[in-house]
Amino acid sequence: MTDTAFLRQIEGFSLTTAEILYRLPDHPKLLQSYIWQDYDVAPRFPKLIDFLDFWDSNLDGALYRVLVAHRRLIQPAEFSFVAGELRLH
Repeated sequence: MTDTAFLRQIEGFSLTTAEILYRLPDHPKLLQSYIWQDYDVAPRFPKLIDFLDFWDSNLDGALYRVLVAHRRLIQPAEFSFVAGELRLH
């Protein structure tokens, strides 16, 4: 069984979290918060942009603000194979 999250991190994806604040359709003066999280590529964040485009096209809640945080959990330089063993640095 392959761990796709691990493979994506090796490919350069980072864990990305976005707090999306949007206006309630029936009460536009009120804001609601939605948390989105996935592995994405900084600094362009194509998966997040696709999600926000989908939101803007298909959902009634107008976007107010998006805060983005990301963290590379694994970087290729952090490990190496030595004599058939995997050693973490």
